[in-house]
Amino acid sequence: MLENVNEKCAVVGIFNHKDASKLAYFGLHALQHRGQEAAGISSGDGKKLHTIKDRGLVSQVFNNDILENTLVGDMAIGHTRYSTAGDDSILDAQPVHANYDLGQLSIVHNGNLINANEVRNELIQKGAIFQSSMDTENLIHLIAKSNQRKLKDRIIDAVHKIKGAYSLVFLSRSKMFAMRDPNGFRPLSLGRVGEGYVVASETCAFDLIGAEYMREVEPGEMLIFEKDKAPQSIKVFEAEPKHCIFEYVYFARPDSNVFGQNVYKNRKQMGIELAKEHPVEADMIVPVPDGGIPSAIGYSQESGIPFEMGIMRNHYIGRTFIEPTQEMRDLKVKMKLSPITSLIKGKKIIVIDDSIVRGTTSRRIIRMLKEAGAEEVHMRISSPPTTDPCFYGVDTPDKDKLIAANMSNQEICEYIEADSLAYLSTDALMRSVDGEASSYCTACFTGDYIL
Repeated sequence: MLENVNEKCAVVGIFNHKDASKLAYFGLHALQHRGQEAAGISSGDGKKLHTIKDRGLVSQVFNNDILENTLVGDMAIGHTRYSTAGDDSILDAQPVHANYDLGQLSIVHNGNLINANEVRNELIQKGAIFQSSMDTENLIHLIAKSNQRKLKDRIIDAVHKIKGAYSLVFLSRSKMFAMRDPNGFRPLSLGRVGEGYVVASETCAFDLIGAEYMREVEPGEMLIFEKDKAPQSIKVFEAEPKHCIFEYVYFARPDSNVFGQNVYKNRKQMGIELAKEHPVEADMIVPVPDGGIPSAIGYSQESGIPFEMGIMRNHYIGRTFIEPTQEMRDLKVKMKLSPITSLIKGKKIIVIDDSIVRGTTSRRIIRMLKEAGAEEVHMRISSPPTTDPCFYGVDTPDKDKLIAANMSNQEICEYIEADSLAYLSTDALMRSVDGEASSYCTACFTGDYIL
């Protein structure tokens, strides 16, 4: 369970469908795991764009009246947000919408721009006035100030001025554009729905709305969606794939295919590799729900040790605003995760989790299991130690707050009060994802940054 780590959001786009905003709503609902802070949709009816966004979950921001009577039209883009760049403000919710000399434009963005401050300061010196602290707003200004005559050329002009991770969807009054950075850090897939098209951060959105998966939007590729035409593909940059490995470790839903591979299959293989590298005698395998489940199944199958859901998760616990004393923090973990005492008591347990960031949650879980009577608790992590922060759209803490950057494996083991601790190696992780190591970004594990 990743504590205090959050993803940069999800995007979805629907083109040429009479229920565009409703499909965008359901697509965002499937992608809610990528961000729970705010949600928004812009729709287009060929004449005007309509935008609704607010703080809260997708189901809290939208209702049937909004979807049917406000967000009208046969095209729509949507966004769920967890802030990694910007403030916790409704002004920083997406889509970002503006009027400019070519008409109206809305943008949704998944990722993080590493030169955002540099670009913003240059724009401000040229007279730009910003309404939010989001890096995404830079794109609106870059497009508005471009000397190009067509929107597609203005978008191309703009993305040549930014650096970092971006899966973008743009909506004008008559067209939709999808664009992915040349490294393909964040996922973005293309599908068909009825006579129209859909793009989304993960394919689980396609499954919910009944869309047919076609392919990934390629790194460096722009797709242009126009009425009565097949999507036009433009290679804006040469592809240099550096997909975010954390999508497989934690972020993506297990039922999604991202970067051309099934997430569940990869996570299960991580557990198999973990069992090969770090076996230990025990009575049962217990996952930390929900992230540790696929890897725990793989570990169990490889080791022959029974898999048990020894920890139950309460899915209805939201944020709590009780005074954050140590006792209250421990209570919140118990509110979310409950041990099955009759199963655990007197047993030697292997706990499988996807990662350890600060270590505080892992320590509380191990304490909880030992209080429930576990004889031994061995921690096994289905990814390498997280030693470095991410600058490409993952909200990891600063390096001085990452436990693996500041403690040895033995020190971490003692801190979390485990009987033993072991991580999956980087080589085993790469074997699990069935791809070339050179095509993934592993900076959070290695400190080797791409940009």
